[in-house]
Amino acid sequence: MKTRRQRGEEIRREVMSDPFVDRALNNSNDFDAPLQELVMETAWGTVWDRDDLPRATRSLVTIAMLAAMKCSNELKGHVRGALRNGCSVEEIRGVLLHAVPYIGAPASLEAFRSAREVIEEFEKAQQADAE
Repeated sequence: MKTRRQRGEEIRREVMSDPFVDRALNNSNDFDAPLQELVMETAWGTVWDRDDLPRATRSLVTIAMLAAMKCSNELKGHVRGALRNGCSVEEIRGVLLHAVPYIGAPASLEAFRSAREVIEEFEKAQQADAE
């Protein structure tokens, strides 16, 4: 049986990609490695492992929360994860538009800029793969 930490890494890799997780783990040091372990075990190995919401829904909820907190870097990662989880660009845009009256224009503008950057990269990669 897998530990929560092992299950967390597995889920994090499925959602965020191997390069993303490798970069996060390889860039950690003695100071922040405990944080990486905590996030892997609790966020990914406990919360994301629950079966009460589909992963796509979790991705959209996470995007809304990160937009509200103005966490652009984390938002970009989770927009990529949402696309990997099967969320459409329209769903991501819909969540960000729905957030506007609740989180305000400055946070929404920042979230849209971050999401747009990732979506454009994703679409460019898809187009290159199709050629």
